Amino acid sequence: MKSFRADYVFPVNADPVRNGIVTVNDLGKIVSVDTVAPPDTPVEQLSGIICPGFVNTHCHIELSHLHQQVPKSTGLVDFIKNIQQLRNSDDGAVADAAKAADQQMYDNGIVAVGDIANGAHSIAIKNSSKLYYHTFLEIFSFLPERAEQAFQDALELLKQFKPLPSSITPHAPYSVSKELFRLIKTYCDKHDNMLSIHNQECEDENKFYRYKHGRFLELYEAFGMDISYFKPQARNSIQSVIPLLSNKQKILLVHNTCTNLKDIYFVKRFDRKINWCFCPNANMYIEGRLPKIDLFADEGFNITLGTDSLASNDRLCILSEMHTIHKHFPALPLATLLQWGTLNGARFLGIDDEMGSIEPGKTPGLNLITGLDGMQITADTRVKRLL
Repeated sequence: MKSFRADYVFPVNADPVRNGIVTVNDLGKIVSVDTVAPPDTPVEQLSGIICPGFVNTHCHIELSHLHQQVPKSTGLVDFIKNIQQLRNSDDGAVADAAKAADQQMYDNGIVAVGDIANGAHSIAIKNSSKLYYHTFLEIFSFLPERAEQAFQDALELLKQFKPLPSSITPHAPYSVSKELFRLIKTYCDKHDNMLSIHNQECEDENKFYRYKHGRFLELYEAFGMDISYFKPQARNSIQSVIPLLSNKQKILLVHNTCTNLKDIYFVKRFDRKINWCFCPNANMYIEGRLPKIDLFADEGFNITLGTDSLASNDRLCILSEMHTIHKHFPALPLATLLQWGTLNGARFLGIDDEMGSIEPGKTPGLNLITGLDGMQITADTRVKRLL
């Protein structure tokens, strides 16, 4: 066994322990959290706070080769166009970049990832990774006549990923038809299949659903799609699709850049297992704005953090996401952000029996956070992986 002492230990499931000591066995399993070490156990003295390994609930490692290739602050529609033009690349380059991204997350103290995939590129990396992955296989088709084929293609891809933890999921309200949503719901009602959905990343998404206006019309035209069948819904996108989702599965709504309080209250009226995920650095990269994160904090939902991809972020680091939130929402305490970035993510992924908090019997990984100003995250704050 060995022990680590720090200024504070944040178990996350319990109050912080001042001058706390975490003791682990040689497999990284937590033996105890206390202010004294077990007899005859060496203690490594550290400066800073110890917390569990981070959980990144939204990433796209198969887009890692697009790092610094997509212009910033162009808005979501132009971002999507750029991704579609750039994403096809040499398989070796895609694999090499994804492998480097996996290592970057490990080095930044991430222990588990909810990863989005559109193909099989990441299977080999995930099979050999030190990280836990649940892969969400995205389904696209806004054309009703293509719903069945898109659904069957996703099921075939799911077979390739098994037995790795994986599920099929709709991409976003603007890219999935009602017919395809219904096929996914029927599947979710009968299978263990949690969902991760891009939600309200820009105002144009809501404009499209409310009035059939905005830049998404330009996007469909650029893709050669006839959407004359679609009728405006007179309400925001999330309000339109929530009734189409299963109440049998956990659902992660990701980004939520333009989600308002009325949307939040609308969601609360339905018996859906809703979790929210914020990826603030990607929101700034793409739209130059952040969600109203403080509106969500006291509404009783499970809130998690993600990095999105290296196509829309400078690095894959949950601490960096916390820093951005803390800078713009200083009333949110460090303890809350740590819970969002650890235990809440583990709960959503269904791995909180092993990860997410520093409790005896768990193997959550351990991170050391330094460079804090009291309990404030600063530009000098860093994370070092201990386990």
